[in-house]
Amino acid sequence: MRESESQFLQVRGLRYHIRRWPARGAPKMVLLHGWMDVSASFQFVVDALEHDWDVYSPDWRGYGLSEWGKADSYWFPDYLADLDVLLESIDAEQSLNLVGHSMGGHVAGLYAGVRPGRVARFVNLEGFGLAATRADQAPKRYARWLDELRVPPRFRPYQSYATLAERLRGNNPRLSTGKADFLARQWGEEVEGKGVRLRGDPAHKIVNPVLYRHDEVRACWQLVTAPVLWVEAAESDALKRVRLDAAGHAERRAAFRSLRHVTVPGCGHMLHHDQPEAVARLLEDFLAR
Repeated sequence: MRESESQFLQVRGLRYHIRRWPARGAPKMVLLHGWMDVSASFQFVVDALEHDWDVYSPDWRGYGLSEWGKADSYWFPDYLADLDVLLESIDAEQSLNLVGHSMGGHVAGLYAGVRPGRVARFVNLEGFGLAATRADQAPKRYARWLDELRVPPRFRPYQSYATLAERLRGNNPRLSTGKADFLARQWGEEVEGKGVRLRGDPAHKIVNPVLYRHDEVRACWQLVTAPVLWVEAAESDALKRVRLDAAGHAERRAAFRSLRHVTVPGCGHMLHHDQPEAVARLLEDFLAR
């Protein structure tokens, strides 16, 4: 297993954790994790890389070893602003290769349109966005948000890391015992007398009061100048969850000027866990061009 080092950085008032698998002088790659995930989740992909890459992966605010947000809920634009500062710290001069999974892919896609000069190439791993919304859904969404703020969410504790690992394997039967044990120790932390709790801030479970406006997202995607690799998992349910049919899926891909579309067999939404070798080959082939 390739060793990583932890770096900490003040980002917009929060202490951010950046995991780095260093290879000084090698080309840089920035890996962005998804909702309720952590940077260490990319360990299996990093281990499968055949060439030298200087790899960076932050824990988003409120996840992993990064500090929790100081408000009672999380706002999506903050991820863009955080990423802007993080990339500046990694390399202020050169454009960088961004790889994002799920929510991380969605953040990276928006950023690549808003700051096109900062992104050399972009790999989107199952980051399809959310279901389109209508303006008349706003009143109920705001009301739901207000209701959820009254009763702060919590994560239930687990008896041990082994119990958490068992839960992870229950959610994803493709996970080996070894991988599940590793992830459990990255996603969880021991609390004296209380077992193991997830490292993430439970406030991430509170609904976003601002509707997902796909027309705005598409406008950002259309300004992306970097080549894009759009990767989906053959056995993922992500498209169903965002209520995208084949036509809607194709419409989202068509927003990008230069896009290659690939489907990885034998994996679900967590394709970086299920098929890390295949994902690593795709990354190296695309990013090294």
